[in-house]
This record gives sequence, C-alpha cells and structure tokens, in this order.
Amino acid sequence: MFKYVERKSAKAKKRKGKSYVAEGKKPKLGSGKRFSALEGALEKKKGIRSPEKLAAWIGRKKYGAKKMGQLSAMGRKRK
Repeated sequence: MFKYVERKSAKAKKRKGKSYVAEGKKPKLGSGKRFSALEGALEKKKGIRSPEKLAAWIGRKKYGAKKMGQLSAMGRKRK
C-alpha cells in the first residue's frame, strides 16, 4: 500500500514542522492514488486550510500545467 509517512531521521527532527516521505510502491501516474495520498499527508499538517488546492499546486510545480491537466482529465475519465 502506498502512503506518505513522517520522516524519523535526525535531520528531519531538527527542522521546524513535519516532513513526509513516500512508502511502498508508487501507483501508476494518473490513477489519482498519488494525489489522494498527498492530500492525506497534507491534512495531517498544521495550518493547511485546503490540502486539495495545495496538492494541485505541488503537482503543477512538479509536472507543469499541461501535464497536470492531462492527468486530471485521465482521473475524470476513470470516474
């Protein structure tokens, strides 16, 4: 099962706030499972009002607007 878990390293403990790392085999890109796992991890963090919007922003920063649009269209087709 894929999920984000809190980092336990000494370096992560020194930093302010919580840090998460992916655990397990990553699902196929465009399935929506990565996005929902990121949302779940962001919900646990303090001070985040809209984890969905933040996850979308992170995705656009990583993949670009065009690729994120394609991925979201793939997700809509599957539902």
